[in-house]
Amino acid sequence: MVPIGSALLWWWHYPVVVAIEVVSGDITRQDVDAVVTAANESLLGGGGVDGAIHRAAGPRLAEAGAALAPCAPGDAVATPAFDLDPPVRNVIHTVGPVWEGGVQGETAVLASCYRRSLRVADQIGARTLAFPAIATGVYGFPPHLAARIAVATILSTPTGVARVLLVAFDQPTRDHLSAAIHEHSG
Repeated sequence: MVPIGSALLWWWHYPVVVAIEVVSGDITRQDVDAVVTAANESLLGGGGVDGAIHRAAGPRLAEAGAALAPCAPGDAVATPAFDLDPPVRNVIHTVGPVWEGGVQGETAVLASCYRRSLRVADQIGARTLAFPAIATGVYGFPPHLAARIAVATILSTPTGVARVLLVAFDQPTRDHLSAAIHEHSG
């Protein structure tokens, strides 16, 4: 660890993600060590992907989340995956920004969701991770911009995670994520 002011750069020795892939489907059925959920600050479950993950993981997920709440926008915390099928061992809860027209620091908060989720994945030893399209549902973040932020942040964040799946719930989301990967690669 290298002390920098009052912060420690504990992650400096990690490489950047080895593989990133866009897939369509149910995030709760992915073959990964951990899944990320787009949570609300209470971590009690909600709609969209968060509701789907909570339903699949069972009621103990909300109990575990409540013990860690509140979670600030841009931050992330992990709980066990409870009733999710193996190999999924953990759920990483991150709170995305509510879109306010892009003038309230929403892009920085969204990037922080991805960075913090990768760091939490490192802390729990996850080598494979599935992300939803954070904040693009009821929080209203423009999907094309969210996809660019997700891909750029994941590919530039030092991590021990070897494989990241970006799980699209519909074809437009898949198209935005695929385009963002294509733009980033060249």
